[in-house]
Amino acid sequence: MLYVAIATRAFRRYSTYRAATLAGIFTNSVFGIIYSFAYLALWDASPDAGGYDATDAVTYVWLGQALLMTIALWGGGSTDDLAERIRTGDVAIDLYRPVGLLGWYLASDLGRAAYHLLTRGLAPTVVGAVLFDINGPATPAAALGFALALPLAVVVSFAIRFLVASSAFWLLDQSGMKVMSGAFAIFFSGMMLPLVLFPGVLGVIARALPWAAYVQVPADIWLGKRVGADLLAALGFQALWAVVLLGCCQLVLRAATRKVVVQGG
Repeated sequence: MLYVAIATRAFRRYSTYRAATLAGIFTNSVFGIIYSFAYLALWDASPDAGGYDATDAVTYVWLGQALLMTIALWGGGSTDDLAERIRTGDVAIDLYRPVGLLGWYLASDLGRAAYHLLTRGLAPTVVGAVLFDINGPATPAAALGFALALPLAVVVSFAIRFLVASSAFWLLDQSGMKVMSGAFAIFFSGMMLPLVLFPGVLGVIARALPWAAYVQVPADIWLGKRVGADLLAALGFQALWAVVLLGCCQLVLRAATRKVVVQGG
């Protein structure tokens, strides 16, 4: 199948950067250790903050480190390739392919995410398990739910990054939009601090935004905070944002290709 071949090629492409992967594993592990001690201090002062105990909090840290590159929190992956091809005009070649531009880049990004999950996701988690007391999936249902939540998180992230990359059709350079999007992602995904700690209306808004699908929702499923109908609602939340955002991607792409002018002609 074509999309499987695209994803496989992306997986192999990222597997060639072994030195970068090892450096990334080391970096994720170091930051995981730092965040773990910071969270332990916070939960020592407030043992049930956000409905988590200290072990939940440390587990959350290492889940975040595992997901950081898998979901491409700060951008990157196939969407950066797209933005560069829009800037240079090479996107015209992509538009002539007998396959949709959105599907092509989504398949490529899923291949990238699979590689990062198996390397920069798994390895730091092992480090965390050796150095700290962390929880495994709360139940078999939580493990299955997490397995479903992962690709949904990647798709939501991809859709937002695709929209940012598509801004290059009008701006020629996505850099400013990428920085702004990354700032929103860090704050509203739960990577900087679990969204369950956000107070009042801010917490309600943060948990309703698509970035919550990146880290907070998968982590809550892993920790057993979402069970039964609530687990299905969490997956539905991710799926809904995935569908809405991919629909927006398609609309933006359609608008862009109607008026696209390749540089130099």
